[in-house]
Amino acid sequence: MNRTLRRTVTVALAAAALALTGCAAGAESPTPTATGEASESAVSGELTVYAAASLSAAFDEIGDAFIAENPDVQFSAVYDGSSTLVTQLLEGAPADVFASADEANMDKLEDAAVDPALFASNTLVIAVPAGNPGDVETLADLADVTTVLCAPEVPCGAASETLLSNAGVTVDAASLEQNVTAVLTKVAAGEADAGLVYATDAIGRDDVEVIVPDGADEVVNHYPIAALSDAPNSDAADAFVAFVLSDEGRSILADFGFGAP
Repeated sequence: MNRTLRRTVTVALAAAALALTGCAAGAESPTPTATGEASESAVSGELTVYAAASLSAAFDEIGDAFIAENPDVQFSAVYDGSSTLVTQLLEGAPADVFASADEANMDKLEDAAVDPALFASNTLVIAVPAGNPGDVETLADLADVTTVLCAPEVPCGAASETLLSNAGVTVDAASLEQNVTAVLTKVAAGEADAGLVYATDAIGRDDVEVIVPDGADEVVNHYPIAALSDAPNSDAADAFVAFVLSDEGRSILADFGFGAP
């Protein structure tokens, strides 16, 4: 990535002044509780997050945790392939935050993404339907069975190309999907004997089995997140990015199998 992703995003929470005896009841500043915390949310309004499909489960939970701390925020998320989301953002989609499954797609936004920061990592696994009907064991086997892959422009597709190339394997994919969720859906439904997906996508599922291929640890996707320069709700955008980068955000990501950035 051609710019340093080392920004520590901080969000300053407004300090509520102690109410003096006899102050007017209609003061606009939030009233502190006994613990010193403001009784109103630090940020409010609508917050729209565009995020890679592989983040859907983790970001749903992060969104719930963020709302618990900021109950005046209306959180919504759009999940799809990172390249698809970038196209929509460049065409003017009204989003506040973008989280990509790779650095290359974040780079396409250029100055529209404010100081992207890495927050997670992921690697690929071979997913097969439960029972492994194609008897897949290695990457080489993908050349001999019905295999679905992500399209090359999608982060999981670019990573798949690298992984297969490193192994000297050529696969004539039955289909090239625009996001990793579509690959996993076809495999789980038995429409394909195998597919390459992120390790996080198959966690907790009983309709697929996973095989960790040789060399997977050498092809790592690093995930950046950024508030957008034209975010309709910049305060909430900054707060959400800070939450994702916080210990609580990283803990949730780890629960869903994501590695450190």
